[in-house]
Amino acid sequence: PAPAPAAPAPPPLKDVFFNYDKAGVRDDQKAALNDNVGWLKVNTQARILIEGHCDERGTAEYNLALGERRAKAAKDFLVEAGIAPDRISTISYGKERPFVLGKDESAWKWNRRAHFVLQGR
Repeated sequence: PAPAPAAPAPPPLKDVFFNYDKAGVRDDQKAALNDNVGWLKVNTQARILIEGHCDERGTAEYNLALGERRAKAAKDFLVEAGIAPDRISTISYGKERPFVLGKDESAWKWNRRAHFVLQGR
């Protein structure tokens, strides 16, 4: 019998990380965003969701707003690079969905991020 078809590889969309209490794109994160731009330019039917996340410090309300600014900063970078804005949705989870559990910078640095999720091709 013929081998079963391989599952499609997940898209190589990369998370980007932020400094504490900041929503500006760091210089060291621009390469990851440019990689995402390149993938989106090849996969022209792909739609994505950018999730904004924060570390545990700050109030829930403050972090929801900060997460939204982070997601928007990532979206703005993609749009300025030529990706159609209607292909990109954003949401903020604030501090509600940590990527790494912990009570110090070794965990917090991973939770201050914009996470890219493929919604459809």
